[in-house]
Amino acid sequence: MRSGILFLVSGPSGSGKSTLCRRLRAEGEAEFSVSCTTRPPREGEVDGRDYHFLTRDEFERRIAAGEFLEHAEVHSNFYGTLRSEVVQRLAAGIDVVMDLDVQGAAQVRAIEDPAIRLAFVDLFVMPPDEQELEDRLRGRGTDSEEVIQLRLRNAIDEMSHWPDYQYRLVSATREEDYSKFKSLLVAERMRVSRLNES
Repeated sequence: MRSGILFLVSGPSGSGKSTLCRRLRAEGEAEFSVSCTTRPPREGEVDGRDYHFLTRDEFERRIAAGEFLEHAEVHSNFYGTLRSEVVQRLAAGIDVVMDLDVQGAAQVRAIEDPAIRLAFVDLFVMPPDEQELEDRLRGRGTDSEEVIQLRLRNAIDEMSHWPDYQYRLVSATREEDYSKFKSLLVAERMRVSRLNES
């Protein structure tokens, strides 16, 4: 029996990090924690499956009680990850993948809880250069020029944070990226400090 791994992944928009996380989950290699939000449910979203939908008062009460691993206010709504959503899985030996921005990652990295510190592995996914990033953002065909320029500025700022992470993945092809991504998780599962003595 080993403790689960808290596999925290960051990277700019267009880096491919979300695709990597979704594939890892789809293959049954790790689970996502269900985040909380104060925004109203969208059509088809189910409380407890897509998000835990909380009132603003309830969210703020839980912040004050220290129940979140990380949280942020985005476009007047709160988003966050409950400590209980993650710690229970880790204790059961289940690996948890979290797709977070650099601010959320910094909050989790600063947590003193021994169970979180033992489980914690962080990875920054980034394109090989700014031109590749711009090509990927434009290739989506979903954003206006104004949005693309904003995403590029934000991405360049985010990429300056890669030295804060334990690991860095410079993106190549989807298959190469996923092979390296999954290999890191497999290697971390074999780390002696994660194995419980029987």
